[in-house]
Amino acid sequence: MLENIPGWAYISAGAALVLILFFVFRRKKQKTSQKSSQPKPLTLGLEKTRRLFSARLAEIFSGHRTVDEESLAALEELLISADVGVNATQKLLNQLREDLGKSSESNIHLLKEYLSKEILKILHITEEDLEPAQKPHVLMFVGINGVGKTTSIGKLAHRYSHEGNKILLAAADTFRAGAVDQLKRWGERVGIETLAQQEGADPASVAFDAVKAAQARDIDCVIIDTAGRLHTKVNLMEELKKIKRVLNKAMEGAPHEVFLVIDATQGQNAVHQARQFHEAVGLTGIILTKLDSTSKGGIVISIVDELKVPIAYIGVGEALEDLRPFDAREFVDALLA
Repeated sequence: MLENIPGWAYISAGAALVLILFFVFRRKKQKTSQKSSQPKPLTLGLEKTRRLFSARLAEIFSGHRTVDEESLAALEELLISADVGVNATQKLLNQLREDLGKSSESNIHLLKEYLSKEILKILHITEEDLEPAQKPHVLMFVGINGVGKTTSIGKLAHRYSHEGNKILLAAADTFRAGAVDQLKRWGERVGIETLAQQEGADPASVAFDAVKAAQARDIDCVIIDTAGRLHTKVNLMEELKKIKRVLNKAMEGAPHEVFLVIDATQGQNAVHQARQFHEAVGLTGIILTKLDSTSKGGIVISIVDELKVPIAYIGVGEALEDLRPFDAREFVDALLA
């Protein structure tokens, strides 16, 4: 009977099978993509730091029944090894001694409770409202090359866009080869327009044009990428100051936020970078990337204690949703879980 089936029927059946398989695998891929885009729990994003804290705290708890100078010395070593920093560590220890001195108990297990409370005192500044107050809301991004600045811009633009905002990206890093194209690619990926000029154009001019374009097009938020040469170069800081001045001419009060992007794996060098940029342009928030790649997540505490500048967002993975607003309570709970 098979020989009586015309050849076109075999072709049609084969084509149908191919289409069925195509849609099956496409659906499976979409489900996998949707699943992988879900934000991971912060406890997973801080896994390396948590392992360090958990193991060392367990040692302190098992070796002591009451809080004494030996247990506090062990805690001091733990905090410094997690990059909390010398100054913040001493502040925490002094407060712990005061808290424990007021308590009728000196049980070692009170240590975690008091430690959590004192870390939150340092991080309370991160509870400030960072919601846009003016339209267009102008964000200026600064930071050295290689810390994930452009990636953070793309992820934040994606978040703002999904919240219903109209976004415009501005490529004001006009000197580094490929920087403009990199930002454009991120814009295409998240469906957002990028305003750019030719390579070597005046960065301040790009920023000015972006704000004016945003005002004309009823844009909600402008995110401006800037150059990221070494923070020790005086000409970079002067350039950033110029961009900030020009933005204020384009729109009084702009930029409304100056976000510094730093790499959490750089440890105390990140604090030094933050200090330099803060002195130059006055930071309003910090985006800490690659927090999932370090066991020294205590750098969060060190930066806020040193600069009194809030952590606005943290990066704990590669997915778009893994750039998340920083929540002090969630961070401390995940850190000490």
